[in-house]
Amino acid sequence: MRIPRRHRPLLASVAALVALYGVAALRYGDDGFFTLQVFINLLRNNSVLGIVAVGMTFVILSGGIDLSVGAMMSLSSVVIGVLIMECHWPPVLAIPAALALGTAVGLGMGCIIRFTGIKPFIVTLAGMFFARGLGFLIHLESVAIYHPQHEWLAMLAIPLGAPELPETVFLPITAILFLAVVLIGAYTSLFTRFGRNVYALGGNEEAALLMGLPVGRTKAWIYGLSGFCAALAGVVLTLELSSGSHIEGIALELDAIAAVVVGGTLLTGGVGAVFGTLIGVLIIGIILNAMTYEDFSAGLTKVAIGLLLLVFVVLQRLLTRGAARPA
Repeated sequence: MRIPRRHRPLLASVAALVALYGVAALRYGDDGFFTLQVFINLLRNNSVLGIVAVGMTFVILSGGIDLSVGAMMSLSSVVIGVLIMECHWPPVLAIPAALALGTAVGLGMGCIIRFTGIKPFIVTLAGMFFARGLGFLIHLESVAIYHPQHEWLAMLAIPLGAPELPETVFLPITAILFLAVVLIGAYTSLFTRFGRNVYALGGNEEAALLMGLPVGRTKAWIYGLSGFCAALAGVVLTLELSSGSHIEGIALELDAIAAVVVGGTLLTGGVGAVFGTLIGVLIIGIILNAMTYEDFSAGLTKVAIGLLLLVFVVLQRLLTRGAARPA
C-alpha cells in the first residue's frame, strides 16, 4: 500500500517517538521512566513549549515563520505580573488582558505582512524586538506574583484515580491547558474553513487566490492565533514559576520551530498536523529527560536536539522527493 505524501513525515515522527520510547524503556525502565507520573511531568514540563508550538504550526503550515513568540510569551508573563502586583488587578482580568495584548500584537504583524508584502521573517523579527523591549519598559526585572486567586489557579489539578489512594496521580492545570490547545488546534486545522484555508495558503498561495479564498485575511489571523498561543504560554509560565520573567522566552521560537519540524510539518508549508507537533514536543521532552538521567550538560542537550532537527529535515526532504517521483 502506497502511503500518501502528506502523511509520510508524520509517520516518520511517530516511528521516531516509538523508537525513542523503546530505547528509553531498555535504558531507564528500572527507574520508573515510564510511569504515569513521569509522562504527566513530561507534559507539564513542556507545556509552555507545546502551546507556543501549536501556534507556530499554523504559521509554518501557511508557509510563514514567527520569530516573536518567545518575546511575546515573556511579555505576557510580565504584563500579568505587573497588573496583579502593581495595578492590583485580579487574575481573572489580568490574564484576559495579556491574551488580548498577544493576539493584538500578532494580528498587527499579520496585517503588516498582508498589506505590505514584507516577508514574515523581517516583520516578526521586528515584532520580537518590539515585544522584548516593551517588556523591559513595563518592568525592568522579573515580577514575583503573590495572589490567592493566582495560587489557587496554579494548584488546580485533576486526580487520575481515587484520591484516597497513595499512588493517585494528578494532572496539573498546565498540562490540561497544553492538551486542550492541542485538541482545539487539531480540530481547527482539520474541520474548519480557517484550517482548510491555512493548508491551501501553504500549499500554493497563487492557486488559493485563484480559488477565491480569503488569503489576506487568513494570513493576518494566522499570526493573531500565534500571538494568542504565545500569550497563553506566558500565562502558563506564571502558573509554573509564580512570576513574570524576561529571560524564560529567549530562543523559545527556535525550540518551537524544532518541535514543529520534528513533528512532521514541512517548512515549505502545506503539509503537517497539530498532532504531529504534540509528537515533536514529546520527542524533545524525552531527549531532555534522558539527558537529565545521564547527567549530561545543557550544551550537549542542545547539540542532540540540533542533530535530531537536522536528521528530520533531511528525512523530510527524502520522503517528499520520493513522493514526487512516478511510481
